[in-house]
Amino acid sequence: MSTAPEVAPPSSASHHHPSVGTATVLLDAYTPGTDRFLATPTRTLLARGTAHEVPHGSSPLAERVGRTLEAARGPNTPVPLVIGAVPFDQSAPAALAVPRTLRGAPPLTSDPLVALPAEPPSGGDWSIRAVPEPEEYGTRVKEVVDRMWRGEFSKVVLARTLELSCGRAPDLPAMLQRLARRDPGGYTFALPTHPGRTLLGASPELLVSRAGGRVVANPLAGSTPRSPDLAEDVRRAAALLRSAKDLHEHAVVVDAVHQALGPHCRDLVVPAEPTLTRTAAMWHLSTTVTGTLLQPDLSALELACELHPTPAVCGTPTHTAREVIRDAECFDRGFFTGMVGWGDANGDGEWVVTLRCAEAEGDGLRLFAGAGIVSSSRPEDEMAETGDKFRTFLDAVGAQL
Repeated sequence: MSTAPEVAPPSSASHHHPSVGTATVLLDAYTPGTDRFLATPTRTLLARGTAHEVPHGSSPLAERVGRTLEAARGPNTPVPLVIGAVPFDQSAPAALAVPRTLRGAPPLTSDPLVALPAEPPSGGDWSIRAVPEPEEYGTRVKEVVDRMWRGEFSKVVLARTLELSCGRAPDLPAMLQRLARRDPGGYTFALPTHPGRTLLGASPELLVSRAGGRVVANPLAGSTPRSPDLAEDVRRAAALLRSAKDLHEHAVVVDAVHQALGPHCRDLVVPAEPTLTRTAAMWHLSTTVTGTLLQPDLSALELACELHPTPAVCGTPTHTAREVIRDAECFDRGFFTGMVGWGDANGDGEWVVTLRCAEAEGDGLRLFAGAGIVSSSRPEDEMAETGDKFRTFLDAVGAQL
């Protein structure tokens, strides 16, 4: 029996004539275990099984992915693709594979059925344990700010986690439905990262995409929670656009993206001022950077590996921020603040920053959220920001902080 995947490549040709149900049928068909689901603003993908796994090794990830894709080429799959997740620490094992079968559809936003609400959470009695405890997280923030005032570094992203359990395996397809239908224009994913473990979430942030020679990056940094009151929601959005702290934090990230993409692109367009983008839970400062590749053989994944980690998820300078994160965080980030996405044998692909996510294993969920700490940060503000970011997933689960 052949292991070559049957690939139905996603097509943009049908975007102007969407068929009712073409994207949501893939969302409805997701089953945990060996399925990989990914919805982006350009396509919806449901990958089943594993034909080829990208091996772990000391050579660069993009090289190993390239070799895996070459091995997967065949008469039925002239342009195979990999799909999956890359951890925050690029030297750790990735979870990337060429699927056995792949179904593609237009984006969820083109399918009218995505507007139908998902079934609400059944409730359940969730126990929630914060790691670290809030007081300890506040202490770590204060220590980091003190070091910044001594001039050791200018920014670091500190994360915290929530461990949820309710005595039974969580309903992952139902959670995915709620994540996707709440923010259908974002990046929704559910991917196995290890036997018995699933990474799922709804990220707002595109790290980088490549389509032919065109490159797009959309760094987000600087955020504020949404309000159910329209006037207050608009006021918060306007305040974010004027916030000196958030504008500075955003500018640092955009500059890092500019520096990383600049040598590889011509006609690189970097807007001078950010705009606003929103999810159901948060407002974010957003800048869309676009350019044309100088070397057409440079893949989306190679670009993503050069960009990762941006100051939006690590800090600046990067090397120092990594050390601070390793010392200050009392858990392994794993795939949180890594990247999820797809890349094909032609070098095209979309890679997304792994945010607003959780890892599910057994009867437990581990949720992740981080905040960018700068010299003007206050521990209570960063606790509140990470609490707001947890809302995306807590709402999908039906749990309250």
